[in-house]
Amino acid sequence: MTTPTTIALLCTSDTLLHTTQQLADQYQLPISTHNDTTYDYLLVIEPWTTTPGYLCKLQQTGAKAPGAVFVDFCSGKAAHRRQFGGGRKQTLARAVGIKPGFNPAILDLTGGLGRDAFVLASLGCHVNLVERQPAIYLLLENGIERARHDADVAAIASNMSPHFADATDLLKRLHDRIKTDVIYLDPMYPTRGKSALIKKEMRYFHDIAGKDEDAATLLPLAMHYQCKRVVVKRPLSAAPLANIKPDTIITSKNTRYDIYLHN
Repeated sequence: MTTPTTIALLCTSDTLLHTTQQLADQYQLPISTHNDTTYDYLLVIEPWTTTPGYLCKLQQTGAKAPGAVFVDFCSGKAAHRRQFGGGRKQTLARAVGIKPGFNPAILDLTGGLGRDAFVLASLGCHVNLVERQPAIYLLLENGIERARHDADVAAIASNMSPHFADATDLLKRLHDRIKTDVIYLDPMYPTRGKSALIKKEMRYFHDIAGKDEDAATLLPLAMHYQCKRVVVKRPLSAAPLANIKPDTIITSKNTRYDIYLHN
């Protein structure tokens, strides 16, 4: 039997103690008073350059743990993809049905680090992102909030609305009340090879969120939601999610988008 991964909040500044306590209360997370190995991971809350505000980082504990993970839409890979990713002609844009004069509203049921959502938001789509794992949600929400204070990407971040919820419960509960044109699913890929060879972010997420074993149950629910299409991101060689054959497929070098159309 696998032991559940343990996560705690760690505050690095007295000025953020109240904020950290609020987060602990809201998301039912314990607080660690120092960087120890009592917990598997720490969500580090530290000062950020803009006040009020903070940076939220996920750090594995232990002497040989890799570096921290945080969401950054303002620089690095996100900035490069925003500037050089191919714009409205890129595969992701085609998969969700972006056309001249039409920017679909997106419901992303697998929010994660929000990378694809940020691309879609940069192309003019409004994206509602759903994430159920508290630690991952706090990283995502914090990244969006910091981006809203950055002059270069504030307008893009305003197109992103995070929601802390279980996607399956949300679909059953809302009954089409979030008006959306496209539902987007990017289930966690199965691990391949030795864990040391897997990207740091994916190692962390597999530890924290598990294997996304209920992802297949989302697709039938999404297909009954009132929208124009459901798009599922898959590895090129993977079977269709829930073994449901898509209506059409768009592929890139390493990725396949299975598309289910509503009449």
